[in-house]
Amino acid sequence: MKKNLFLISLISFSFIAFSLSAQDVEEKKEVYQFTMEKQVPVTSVKDQYRAGTCWSYSGLGFVEAELLRLGKGDFDLSDLFIVRKAYEHKAEKYVRMHGKTNFGGGGAFHDVFWVIDNFGIAPEENYKGLEYGEENHVHGELDAVLEAYMDAVLKNPNKKLSTAWFKGYKGILDAYLGEVPEKFNYNGKEYSPISFAKELNINSDNYINLTSYTHHPFYKPFILEIPDNWLWKQAYNLPIEELLEVLDNAINNGYSAAWGADVSEKGFKWTKGIAIVPEEERPDLDGLERAKWEELSKREKEELLYKFEKPVTEKEITQEMRQIAFDNYQTTDDHGMLIAGRAKDQNGVKYYYVKNSWTTDNIYDGYFYASESFIKYKTMNIVVHKDAIPKNIAKKLNLK
Repeated sequence: MKKNLFLISLISFSFIAFSLSAQDVEEKKEVYQFTMEKQVPVTSVKDQYRAGTCWSYSGLGFVEAELLRLGKGDFDLSDLFIVRKAYEHKAEKYVRMHGKTNFGGGGAFHDVFWVIDNFGIAPEENYKGLEYGEENHVHGELDAVLEAYMDAVLKNPNKKLSTAWFKGYKGILDAYLGEVPEKFNYNGKEYSPISFAKELNINSDNYINLTSYTHHPFYKPFILEIPDNWLWKQAYNLPIEELLEVLDNAINNGYSAAWGADVSEKGFKWTKGIAIVPEEERPDLDGLERAKWEELSKREKEELLYKFEKPVTEKEITQEMRQIAFDNYQTTDDHGMLIAGRAKDQNGVKYYYVKNSWTTDNIYDGYFYASESFIKYKTMNIVVHKDAIPKNIAKKLNLK
């Protein structure tokens, strides 16, 4: 009897294990088949975890990709060094603006270059920014404490600012992220953050910020009106088709691109590794099928459209659609990533290969594929090396 029970238990366990294995395979199965057309070398995927610092991870990922492209080596640079120095100067601007500007963990790609230009950079191993009992970045408490501190400073209970407020603010950053090292050793050599940046020799003047909106003239720079642009830096304005032309030219010639976009759309599915913009109607239906489709509720239609079982027809994105989404807060400065290649699906539709900073636990090991429609619709801005811009477009922008 015991033997039979053991045998039954073993069979049951084997069946459960097989079922779980089959389920895992099914979840891993690609319903989209991609063929890579061009892939750009980039560094490994890093994990921002529970910190709103994607702009630093993607911006530094772009810098690291440039160092690879330039033959300078494979570097892992400190994302939190950038965050730390940016946080200091956000506070100064916040006070000067009487609290009437954005303050928090968010930022923009140009913050990365601004910090490197002014304060240098450190390798990840020399400044991890983890001094508060966590293995990964969890910034909820830090952000709340910094905001509360700054609000107390702005209330100005002494009727004038003390000479200690900034020292106290930096003390909080020191406690959570660690003191910024004046010197450190890397590969057997001593550096300061400034001397290390000089050795890397990344020239920020070579990198161009591009966007595409109609509330400013095309081919002119303007300050992109997004909350995280606390430095008030400018972006050059291009029609969306020309911005895509820049992106394709960059990839074709071995350049990556920092990509700022909104990933809050239903068509963005991280676990499936897909970002698309499906049509609201299903054009392959006719007759009785279309009649049934029309009777479905909006929710039922969305459930069918966003099942990601196979490629679907996507919306044709126009410049006007982009502008309406931006003006109505449907496209916001949501997330920073790195475009590292271009591919096509089984139907020949163009996609871009995107490196994210949310670990490697999705179907494409930390990457995903964004369709051309998604890129056109949800791109806030891109940053590329100036040599990646086609000459005819660079001429329109008056770039030398």
